[in-house]
Amino acid sequence: MASSLTKDSAGTPGSEKTFFGHPRGLATLFMTEMWERYSFYGMKALLPLYLIAPGGMNMSATTATAIYSVYMSMVYLLAMPGGWVADRFWGPRKTVAVGAGVVILGHITLALPSSASFFAGLALVALGSGLLKANISTMVGHLYDGPEDPRRDGGFTLFYIGINMGAFLAPLTIGTVGENVNWHFGFALAAIGMALGLAQFMLGSRHLSGESSVVSKPATAEQRKSALRTGLIWLIVAAALYTFLAVTGNFADWALMPLTIAGLVIPVTVLVRMKRDKELTTLEQSKLSGYVWFFIVAAVFWMIYDQNGSTLSIFGEHSTTNHLLGFDFPTSWYQSLNPIFIMALAPVVASAWLWLNKRGKEPSTAVKFASSLTLIGISFLVFLIPLIDTANNGGKVSPMWLVAIYFIQTVGELCLSPVGLSVTTKMAPAKYTAQMMGVWFLAVTAGDSVTGLLTSPQLGVDLNNSGAVAVEAVIAVIAGFGIWLNRKKVKELMGSVN
Repeated sequence: MASSLTKDSAGTPGSEKTFFGHPRGLATLFMTEMWERYSFYGMKALLPLYLIAPGGMNMSATTATAIYSVYMSMVYLLAMPGGWVADRFWGPRKTVAVGAGVVILGHITLALPSSASFFAGLALVALGSGLLKANISTMVGHLYDGPEDPRRDGGFTLFYIGINMGAFLAPLTIGTVGENVNWHFGFALAAIGMALGLAQFMLGSRHLSGESSVVSKPATAEQRKSALRTGLIWLIVAAALYTFLAVTGNFADWALMPLTIAGLVIPVTVLVRMKRDKELTTLEQSKLSGYVWFFIVAAVFWMIYDQNGSTLSIFGEHSTTNHLLGFDFPTSWYQSLNPIFIMALAPVVASAWLWLNKRGKEPSTAVKFASSLTLIGISFLVFLIPLIDTANNGGKVSPMWLVAIYFIQTVGELCLSPVGLSVTTKMAPAKYTAQMMGVWFLAVTAGDSVTGLLTSPQLGVDLNNSGAVAVEAVIAVIAGFGIWLNRKKVKELMGSVN
């Protein structure tokens, strides 16, 4: 399938084939990420609905949102150690292959009809996704001739289309099977998708850059032993903590809290540690200072955006008709709206950036990020309309409200996510090449951890409440305006990076 999308580059006969004018290896990574996202977004579509379903876990909407948010935050938190493993032990290519295998095992475990195995499966999928996600994005960067290669942003945008092809197909297949046939059959279908992704990755790896197999800073024998000791200590601490909670009868109330706290503390700790690294050059330190701005913006963005799989999905289940043009559809299908909008708009946006760049008018990264926050805030202002309507008048609203909300969020996402992936590879200190992509995903961890904290049993905030939605919308718009005001300062910190 990937080869059908390639074409001969312009030039002499026998010249190397390209993928829409990009290096041939992009096709391999495109397809790998497509199938990994197929399995992941199938899980994303099913998880909140399974948790609240009478035939599933039969939990409250608030508890389901808390579990979903913590799961999402852990997926992206584990991208950081995934990058570290690649930098110190296996290299990105091997780490991706191992991660894909762990994801497959996780989805197989989810397919077992047991609540205990279900949560074990969640942990395995999060672990495997963490090993895979940061490193596959890093390998995309390896395909290009340095940060100044003009094809780079376009390449990441094409890669982003691969993500969204998988995300589009997952709810339509995994979601339909899960909701209409059997929840666990849906989880099994996600395992099959990841297995296809791993197979084509192994077959197409010869097209990848040799740099993808390099361990950038190999660990010494003593460092390996130290890492093993540290890992075992933390495993023992976690086991002791959760055993204590289970014995005292507080497991249900406090199980999520340690993970939520970790999701907030670890991202801050990682950034502080990097900033204090005296081995970094003055330019690297300056770029890192500029990157902190983008990190904070991204955290606020993802805090709101990722509620499309929880708050908006649960609203769709309870408060929309799920009927359009004479056709009834499962709630999980709403999760296909964002990726189909991405696939329609991403080429347009990528072409627009290139067109503006040639004329010296492309907006800076800071302006793009400010736009993303403003748009995500506007999407929740729109959400207030059907939310207030159902609260005051009862009944259910048209699904077109959610279509409009997802469309606005998608435009905001295109101003932030592919741009963020690209700018992370450009601004990463040489010492932290793979780990820096993990740092980018820690912004998702921080944002989702805030949502998990708000909806935890201790706080129990109902994010379907119009007051909560209004507060989130206002925060996003104000934050967007704030980075726009400081765009020149951020640009100075970034050096030659736009």
